[in-house]
Amino acid sequence: MDKKWKLFLAALAAVILISGCGIEQAPITSESEGIWNHYFVYPLSWVLTFFADLFLGSYGSAIVMVTIIIRLLLLPLFLKQQKSTLAIKQLQPEMEALKNKFDLKKQEQMQQYQQEIMSLYKENGVNPMAGCLPIFIQMPILMAFYFAIVRTEEIANHSFLWMNLGEPDPWYITPLAAGIVMFLQTKMSITDTSSAQMKPLLYIMPVMMVIAGIALPSALSLYWFAGGIFMVFQSLLFAHQRKQMKEQESTQI
Repeated sequence: MDKKWKLFLAALAAVILISGCGIEQAPITSESEGIWNHYFVYPLSWVLTFFADLFLGSYGSAIVMVTIIIRLLLLPLFLKQQKSTLAIKQLQPEMEALKNKFDLKKQEQMQQYQQEIMSLYKENGVNPMAGCLPIFIQMPILMAFYFAIVRTEEIANHSFLWMNLGEPDPWYITPLAAGIVMFLQTKMSITDTSSAQMKPLLYIMPVMMVIAGIALPSALSLYWFAGGIFMVFQSLLFAHQRKQMKEQESTQI
């Protein structure tokens, strides 16, 4: 669990940090060259423009709608990740017993321990990499959408609510809202059994998001906020499912 979330949050931090650090931000068009531009960024830019036209030119509404659609399309990957995480969690007692069985400071016994763990996974039909794979699939899509927002020229010329989407939020409302949602999302993701190294992320990531949101166009803060709200509700759904599974297990016992 810790390793997967380190990968996810590190990638998210990279997206925030590279936003103003020399990555190509020229307007994206159908003539833009390169596999990344032509097959990832431009199609999402086109989708944004399509939905903006449906919403009578509201690119803010388009950002929110496309964010929700992308998250819904990625939901099966999250479900797969969740299933893998729960399967490994159920094996924790047996894994802990194996850990106590070997002296992990000795290389030979460490190898035996790892072999026993892999055998345990195989016997129970658990693939430890199944929880990490969805992260590597979703990140290019989320990053492409990020750059589609940044490089869709029309967005900077439109406003949404009190904001000019091409400029930072003058009242800092969306950066702060995105930071609060990130805090909630991270808090729901880091369990009591998470490693001590994961705990600082509870504060670091929201602060980074607020700082980036204050400096960057409000269109990005709106995207982060919309995606964060979806993830919070998704986490609540997963928590409800886990609770039901525990109740079913307790009744069976």
